[in-house]
Amino acid sequence: MEEKTYVEDVDRSIYDIKNEETDVYKVSAGLTPEIVEKISEEKNDPAWMREFRLESLKTYNNMRIPDWGPPIDGLDMDNIVTYVRPNTKMSAKWSDVPEDIKNTFEKLGIPQAERASLAGVGAQFDSELVYHNVRKEVADQGVIYTDLESAMHGEYADMIQSHFMKLVKPNDHKFAALHGAVWSGGSFVYVPPGVTVEIPLQSYFRLNSPGAGQFEHTLIIVDEGANLHFIEGCSAPKYNVANLHAGCVELFVGKGAKLRYSTIENWSKNMYNLNTKRAIVEEDGVMEWVSGSFGSHVSYLYPMTILKGARSRMEFTGITFAGKGQNLDTGAKVVHSGAETSSYINTKSISKDGGISTFRSSVNIAKSAAHAKAAVSCQSLMLDEKSRSDTIPAMDIRSATADVGHEAKIGKISDDAVFYLMSRGVAEDDARAMIVSGFADNVSKELPLEYAVEMNNLIRLEMKGSIG
Repeated sequence: MEEKTYVEDVDRSIYDIKNEETDVYKVSAGLTPEIVEKISEEKNDPAWMREFRLESLKTYNNMRIPDWGPPIDGLDMDNIVTYVRPNTKMSAKWSDVPEDIKNTFEKLGIPQAERASLAGVGAQFDSELVYHNVRKEVADQGVIYTDLESAMHGEYADMIQSHFMKLVKPNDHKFAALHGAVWSGGSFVYVPPGVTVEIPLQSYFRLNSPGAGQFEHTLIIVDEGANLHFIEGCSAPKYNVANLHAGCVELFVGKGAKLRYSTIENWSKNMYNLNTKRAIVEEDGVMEWVSGSFGSHVSYLYPMTILKGARSRMEFTGITFAGKGQNLDTGAKVVHSGAETSSYINTKSISKDGGISTFRSSVNIAKSAAHAKAAVSCQSLMLDEKSRSDTIPAMDIRSATADVGHEAKIGKISDDAVFYLMSRGVAEDDARAMIVSGFADNVSKELPLEYAVEMNNLIRLEMKGSIG
């Protein structure tokens, strides 16, 4: 049996499942006030949300496309369908989900994961959640995990209105404004004071429709002294037309609370991933990010943390793998405003077959952040002469008592290390794969188990005969 040798040979068949679009409702391609109003009508928005959408559209039309990152010339909003509703309503029973959609999620492993190790699962297909469920013992703790639209009309309506797009505002950048205008789907999580959710919650976002955009909104509030691990997974089949992902994540971490947010983005290589994520952390709170970017044609992805409260802290651990045809611009931002706050950003990037990986970091320490500590470490590994890796750090330090460090390293696989392993009986391809896996090891240890296994398999297959 012939061994797989190149990135094109890696088996993406699980992710490239395509569902026939039967009885699917779509708005017209493009972006107009009429389309935004139609989406608002379909979502049964309260009046304040309808006005918010229309104001966001005005903001979008008045803003320029970013000109500092990878080119996004292939993305034409006139050709993007911003709302696609599958032929089902959301259900809390897996058996009620239509067979074609259910089969897709079964193959992706979502129900198995729920049964085995998750406290709750939300599954979104195109623009709508099709399944949402939370274990009884978690709900009995007072934990709310539901779709955002339902929460907007229930007892948490005021909480949604007071938090929605208050961290990520529509005027932050053009695609935040786009999100504000056409967002659909996503999850709302509220963890009451002092409650620890022992096992993770997970949302999975699947974009099936060619030429469509997905704009889910995730809003998580972890109240004082509470603790939560939230996992987010994303995938899409490959099409020969551009798809767009411009979701938004807003995380509120209360006094003495802790939130770990793990994201694995495995989009196909026709995807423009222009996602925005932001957290704010109160006194003695902890925010942990674990981020894996393995797909998409172009990515702009820089999760941001605002360390507002004294002694709040943040850790960001990320890995990016850029292969042929990919230009992934990723990193992290942190703002220290509270005294004695601390942050640590640790990223790894791997590029091969002409892939481009760019790391950007932004560390801002305000005058009010006395005795703040910040450290940034970014390491890049290029696997051939065609690939590229860049590091672009930015630091704005306004406190004389701050302790700040930055370390960056870009390199290639050491021939000496390969020779050493081969002298111990390891085949050359396996030796190179071992070195890359070792390079990514501290990141993979932080990933949920099933994603760590997937990442290591990807590395092993990618490395077979890829350099020589």
